[in-house]
Amino acid sequence: MKCEWCDEEGAFEATNKVYWELPDGSRSIELISVPCIKCPACGMEHQEEDIVEKIETQLLLIDTKKLPPSMTYDEFMSVPRWLKRNYFNF
Repeated sequence: MKCEWCDEEGAFEATNKVYWELPDGSRSIELISVPCIKCPACGMEHQEEDIVEKIETQLLLIDTKKLPPSMTYDEFMSVPRWLKRNYFNF
């Protein structure tokens, strides 16, 4: 796989830890084992756009006040939603 940042071959799928600000700006949460792309050449780790969109959408559809300070990506994505879908995503 080619790295989007340095154009070197050798990037690979992995997981990492990220911190995400809640939509109301009150705090951030730590998400563990989030799918990512890692590049050994430049050291960059990033989430692909579909993962970013899933996290952002989930944050809009759940009760963020009840989130613990830290949780795994899978736990986060399984939090029950208040709404069925993101009505603001055109």
